[in-house]
Amino acid sequence: MAEPDAGTTDGRPFLILVSSFARSSREYFLVSLAARYRVWLFLGGPGRAAEPSWELPYLVGHSCLDTLDPAAMIAEAKRLDSLPSTGGVAGVICYDESRIVATAAVAESLGLPTSPVAAIERCRDKHLTRQALDAAGVPQAASVAVRSLDEAVAVAAQLGYPVVLKPRHLAASFGVTRADSPADLTLAYHRARAVTLPETPEQYEADVLIEEYLDGPEISVDCACFDGRVVPLAVAHKESGYPPSFEEIGHVVDGTDPLLSDEHLHDVLVRAHLAVGFATGITHVELRRTAAGFKVIEINARLGGDLIPYLGQLATGVDLSLVAAAIACGSAPDLTAGASRVAAVRFYYPEHDLVVAAVRIAAELLPPEVLRADLLAAPGQHLKLPPRRTSWECRVAQAVTVADSEAECRSVLDSVARAITVEAAPTG
Repeated sequence: MAEPDAGTTDGRPFLILVSSFARSSREYFLVSLAARYRVWLFLGGPGRAAEPSWELPYLVGHSCLDTLDPAAMIAEAKRLDSLPSTGGVAGVICYDESRIVATAAVAESLGLPTSPVAAIERCRDKHLTRQALDAAGVPQAASVAVRSLDEAVAVAAQLGYPVVLKPRHLAASFGVTRADSPADLTLAYHRARAVTLPETPEQYEADVLIEEYLDGPEISVDCACFDGRVVPLAVAHKESGYPPSFEEIGHVVDGTDPLLSDEHLHDVLVRAHLAVGFATGITHVELRRTAAGFKVIEINARLGGDLIPYLGQLATGVDLSLVAAAIACGSAPDLTAGASRVAAVRFYYPEHDLVVAAVRIAAELLPPEVLRADLLAAPGQHLKLPPRRTSWECRVAQAVTVADSEAECRSVLDSVARAITVEAAPTG
């Protein structure tokens, strides 16, 4: 493993980041961190060597190791912590859902700020989340973990259609499907069991959840948890598509959203965090605003994905990436809001399943209000629309804009579609 250069000690805290993901989804995070921290990246998986690429300008170094192995990461973190050139590890942070439990174990081993490993596991396992929320009386959907299709049929009949089926341990709406009938249920059950992600180590005997369908708008709230406080930082209003899937096709964040100061929402958030035992770090909580009030869908023990923290920064002026890093290092986060606007992201999909021959964005056709537009697909990629594929596997492009209203954002993002061209490779 490499050793940090003694000459890099410049007063910035030394921060370990576990995993990184694609440049299109997380570069904003490293841009913010590199200005305030000396960032050291842990990268790799079981039996898989990995080297950073786009991340390099933002790093002071990296370690290639199995980031699903807590013991391996603890050993390397302690080695780095002991080096005079690091000045000691100030914090450990992760936004990769598959690695948040192992990351918490690393932070615990170094005596650094984190919620307990058990609390992170409670968030990772949606069934444990449901049990904890139920015991605390937190409003949520009725939910049952099932082992077989026969159990699923019986539970759905008891709950009453429509119901929602989902894998117990995945994220980003992967494998989540609404079923309106027993025939739909069979398809949804097999879909939930079939969806897998690389390097997702958890296995459960009862691996599918059957849940009550909650009607009403869906939101997510990224929260800062520190000093006994739960502070909502950004409320994202989710756009879903491709029913019966719940594909996340866009998000809108308003810096003046009244939900940021809504007492009922805040009460539900506080109670939910207490129920799962999460007190230190950043969470991404998903809820439905039903006729009976806010009900929790899930609690993710990490920053939100889909550029939501970036939208929060653009809309409120609060840099959620730096807030997460400050809490991980035991520092007081800066929650000072700036100018309030509306920020939005839209994800673009092909009209039908295809193999990509070419894909491009015509910059000259983009509205001037577009802050960024990124290609997410590449030639040779086989794109299948939901529910056969979800998010990372079927999106062509993404675009972000900021405006004074939600309507303006939507208008701009609607017009981006004309700048995107996808050519299908011949078949047969």
